[in-house]
Amino acid sequence: MASKNIGKITAINGNMIEVAFKESVIQNEVGYVLVNEERLKSEVIKITENTAYMQVYEITKGLKVGDKVEFSGELLSVTLGPGILSQVYDGLQNPLPALAEKHGFFLPRGVVLDAIDFDKKWHFTPVVKKGDTVYKGSYLGWVPEGIFEHKIMVPFDLDGEYTVESVKEEGDYKITEKVAVIKDAQGETIDISMNFEWPVKMPISAYNQRLVPHEPMVTKIRVVDTFFPVCKGGTYCIPGPFGAGKTVLQQLTSRYADVDIVIIAACGERAGEVVETLREFPELEDPRTGRSLMERTIIICNTSSMPVAAREASVYTATTLGEYYRQMGLDVLVLADSTSRWAQAMRELSGRLEEIPGEEAFPAYLESRIAEFYERSGYVELPGGSYGSMTIGGTVSPAGGNFEEPVTQSTLKVVGAFHGLSRERSDARKYPAIDPIDSWSKYKGIIPPEKVRRVHDVYRRGNEVHQMMMVVGEEGTSLEDFVFYLKSEYLDAAYLQQNGFDPVDAVSDPERQEYVFNKIYEILYTEFHFDSKDEARHFFNDLRQLTIDWNYIKMDTDEFKKQEKEIDKHLKGISSESVENLDTEKEEEDTEKEDQQEESGDNESGAGESEEKEEKSTEKKAGENDPKRSGE
Repeated sequence: MASKNIGKITAINGNMIEVAFKESVIQNEVGYVLVNEERLKSEVIKITENTAYMQVYEITKGLKVGDKVEFSGELLSVTLGPGILSQVYDGLQNPLPALAEKHGFFLPRGVVLDAIDFDKKWHFTPVVKKGDTVYKGSYLGWVPEGIFEHKIMVPFDLDGEYTVESVKEEGDYKITEKVAVIKDAQGETIDISMNFEWPVKMPISAYNQRLVPHEPMVTKIRVVDTFFPVCKGGTYCIPGPFGAGKTVLQQLTSRYADVDIVIIAACGERAGEVVETLREFPELEDPRTGRSLMERTIIICNTSSMPVAAREASVYTATTLGEYYRQMGLDVLVLADSTSRWAQAMRELSGRLEEIPGEEAFPAYLESRIAEFYERSGYVELPGGSYGSMTIGGTVSPAGGNFEEPVTQSTLKVVGAFHGLSRERSDARKYPAIDPIDSWSKYKGIIPPEKVRRVHDVYRRGNEVHQMMMVVGEEGTSLEDFVFYLKSEYLDAAYLQQNGFDPVDAVSDPERQEYVFNKIYEILYTEFHFDSKDEARHFFNDLRQLTIDWNYIKMDTDEFKKQEKEIDKHLKGISSESVENLDTEKEEEDTEKEDQQEESGDNESGAGESEEKEEKSTEKKAGENDPKRSGE
């Protein structure tokens, strides 16, 4: 038996220790601090000459200089195999319910349990036969796991081409039992079981190619799907101040999003919010299956009361599990709450390593670490010709809601959509509190982009009028501008806001979104003729309430059609004129006036004025078509 690689602690700084070693040690290697009968798990994060700097994933109380550290020679890894779904893990993949059942609510340090049940038998069905050629990630068979077929795959570290020597017949087997034997080009055989280990900080790349995300990930949230969509395999972030609704928005997304599996990584959030998630999810009904939502959910639980070092591990554990299920051709959504706490843990560790600090004392490599995390998402083509995706959404909790701080800015550089939550909208109880002005998305959604841009222009112009009204008052605003303001408020209340506690309004499927959006689009681009601002206000107030009531009625019902007729009746009660684009109509009127002035003017001066006005008209038209002005 090979001798163990043992080092000794030479210094202790919080959860970081310095260990002197003699034999070879590798970066990210796992070690165990030996204290009495306890084995405290730790990881090598830096090596200088014969000293290893290690972060300990437990409380370091009682450690002293001279204590022994046993190096394992293995990287920080997770166990992959059937039985992961519906589990609640800590950042190191210890099942928390099993820990609590065995040791009570106050967990002793150094305790490690198996991530999955090795004694349970699974019904294995082979999909290959002797003589077949397989590669890493190829399917050898499957076992039922909830509503999914959990694929048994060739381990991802086996590069090259292999031949199937034998495969077990259909039947019940334990995870650790041999289900297949494969042979490499040199004739060496490898036994395959249903489980294997994989390092959490090494992305799984057992796919043919990575493709550009193109299929929208429907969340059933109107402001997201219509205005700021996310694609399967894409990335997005939700920054916002405390109490703006980040966690609630993530929970609604996890429940209604059009994905197969949801992985929630609570990396450093308050224990109360995590406990709420743990209590609610088993009770929630999955709208897809009618069964418990937990059956297709994995929770990685690391609260702010747990050791700081475990926050980083929880993020990587979640993404590794997500990549594993993506390899099965499933659509996975990973929600990290909150990446700010993860970044704070990196800042704390960087300080103990005495590294040169960056902005706000965060490490200089903060941006690259955040980029590495989000880059593990993707829409991929798998060896069997199927496709899988992993979408990553992370919340950011900037202090005071300041989006200029380093974590938010580093995140914005790498994500494909930005759902910025507004304190002003949250205080006004306008939920979801996603700011329609500041938020953006690079992805294509379920509504044609041109229509979305035009509706967004109405909201933007109405918001500008609102800002002006706060200075000059309503009496200093023209009737035309006031109507634009009312239209933007109508759009906000009737479409952008959504009642997450109403069983109908909380879930707006693509067909309904498109139908209601087209109706609202028609209203926004109808020019109404009012005699006074009071008349306009009363008209839009009544219209807003009619549309909100419409949102609470199930589609394809007589009541839904009846309410729509009430809206149409209300619209016919005021003089109106349908126009495709109000700005275009105004431009045509200005051009007609210029033509009349040109005809009535004298030849010499008229020609000069005409040329000058034509230039202005051209400049104006170009300005209106400028994408920066249009908000595109």
